[in-house]
Amino acid sequence: MLSYATIGVTDLEKSETFYNELLAPLGAKTLIKNERIIFFGKSMEELILAICIPYNEKEQNCGNGNMLAISPGSKEKCDEMYNRAIALGATCDGAPGQRIPNVFYGAYFRDFDGNKIVFNHFG
Repeated sequence: MLSYATIGVTDLEKSETFYNELLAPLGAKTLIKNERIIFFGKSMEELILAICIPYNEKEQNCGNGNMLAISPGSKEKCDEMYNRAIALGATCDGAPGQRIPNVFYGAYFRDFDGNKIVFNHFG
C-alpha cells in the first residue's frame, strides 16, 4: 500500500548523484525526473524514494518537502480517499489532479499535525 516517500533537498543534481550511488546495490536508479523532483526505484511497480526541492520554495528542513504517499489503486480511488480525508477534517494541500502528464496523478492533504500525505496513482 505504501507508494513512495519524499525527502526535501537543497541541491537536486548533487542529491541525484548521491542517491543513485547509494541505491545502486539495491537495483534502484532514477526513474522519473523533472526540474523539481526525482523518483528512484527498481521499476514503477516497486517502492520509490523521491527527492525534491520543496514545492513552496522555502528552505528544505526535516518536515518541508517530506510526505507520505499512499497508492489506493486508481485515480478515482485517489479522489475518493482525498475527499474522505477532507471530510474527516484534513486540509487541502493540492486538489486532485494530473501532476506529470500520463505519468503521475495526486491528491494532497495535511493531517491535523500538518503532516503532508498524498493519495497517488502512476499511469
